[in-house]
Amino acid sequence: MAPQPNAAAPEIAMPERVGLTAGNVWHYLAENDATPVAKLIRELPEEEKIIQRSIGWLAQEGKITLDTVDRVETIALKG
Repeated sequence: MAPQPNAAAPEIAMPERVGLTAGNVWHYLAENDATPVAKLIRELPEEEKIIQRSIGWLAQEGKITLDTVDRVETIALKG
């Protein structure tokens, strides 16, 4: 039986989605250096809550630094 053309693609599981977005955050920072978190959220095509979880993932792994200067939270790769 042939697949139906209108069948929806299966949704990606949350942990995989967060992990993939963490990779996107890492690559963005590798190309753009330190970036305000608000800008990162505007630039990436993912939902804010997924980006925030991905930032937490990278922080837990010790891959990033988070600094706040004049109430602007900035994220950067550890280097």
